[in-house]
Amino acid sequence: MAKRSKKPTTAKSKSSPSTSPRRVGEKVEASQIKRDIPDHDGQWQNAGWRGRVRRQLLAWFDQNAREMPWRRHPEPYHVWVSEIMLQQTQVATVLPYFDRFLASFPTIADLAAADESTLMAHWEGLGYYRRARSLHAAAKLIVDQHDGIFPTRLEDVLALPGIGRYTAGAILSISGDQKLPILEGNTQRVFSRWIALRQSPLQKSANTLLWTVAEKMLPPTGSGRFNQAAMELGALICTPRQPNCQQCPVKRSCAAQRENLQDEIPGKVSKTKYEDRTEFALVIAKATGKRDNDDPHYLMRPLPEGSRWAGLWDFPRPTETAYESVTSAGDWLSDELGVSVQTGIRLKTIRHAVTKYRISLQVHVASVTKSRKKLPAPWQYVTLREMAQLPMSVTARQITEFLQSDPQRKLPL
Repeated sequence: MAKRSKKPTTAKSKSSPSTSPRRVGEKVEASQIKRDIPDHDGQWQNAGWRGRVRRQLLAWFDQNAREMPWRRHPEPYHVWVSEIMLQQTQVATVLPYFDRFLASFPTIADLAAADESTLMAHWEGLGYYRRARSLHAAAKLIVDQHDGIFPTRLEDVLALPGIGRYTAGAILSISGDQKLPILEGNTQRVFSRWIALRQSPLQKSANTLLWTVAEKMLPPTGSGRFNQAAMELGALICTPRQPNCQQCPVKRSCAAQRENLQDEIPGKVSKTKYEDRTEFALVIAKATGKRDNDDPHYLMRPLPEGSRWAGLWDFPRPTETAYESVTSAGDWLSDELGVSVQTGIRLKTIRHAVTKYRISLQVHVASVTKSRKKLPAPWQYVTLREMAQLPMSVTARQITEFLQSDPQRKLPL
């Protein structure tokens, strides 16, 4: 009787069902990873390779690490503030903000006690203002639940607003040498090239693999130093475009460099498709005294919770609904104030992008043709001098600077 031939085994295809979600810190078997993502070099599983790469990287870091204020004093609060500021923001931009921030809020208790408008004024220009509000909320929680001392248990840190796995790992490894991996833009790119991972790090299966690689790469001690070195390599050498492979200390161990794939890795995902949108801002000046023609007051408000730039001050500008004309925007403001608003000439156009929108902001003069004794909250008339002390959206600050550039600019009062 002839023996039945065995069917050859094949690796699981990309379309295979994924495994159940893995918990933070849960290890994944190398064989399972290889089945999930066949398209990478498995050299990272070799202990000798990992040790060699660590030595090469750390020797380079000793000679090339940039001077950073949070590296001079790597206490948890300083590292925490720096990591939140560095999200989506370049180091050169963060440096002056970091020093000013700590000068005003030297301790977690000082940050917790600050009012939101003061905090936003210190954050203005960094963007992504949700980060500042989360930082504030977390500081209050640390004061209430941890006596103002930054927690050292991973579970407690992950429970803080605005802190995820990467940020928690960075804080605890850098400030306390806890053996925790990190994975952010720079290290995603570095690890992807080391193992020639062709998939985008944003894909779930690829991200799972990279977290496992990041954890395996950690030395027995000095995890914080290794994490900083990997980030530094990505920032200075292993850059997104035109990486300087000739100066890379790990080039002989890098699979992407060996296979000439460094310009193709990490894999790309489709870029955000922006939707064009026109919005309108209205500049309304009001004379309230003898010298108001020289120092007019302008209608503004702090933006409400849940809006695009909650807590920041802005000129009248409807953002929840797209209006087709400045007249429609004027009608919106009339309903808001309970007065008649007349729109006028366009002063300037500001172009910027927010989330999925590419916005053309048209700034128009407007006037109140029928006034009321008291404005509804939170609307106020504010002078240019007072505006300098208010936290504002970037576009509101641009409008303010435009008005300041010509003090004699004649607007209807």
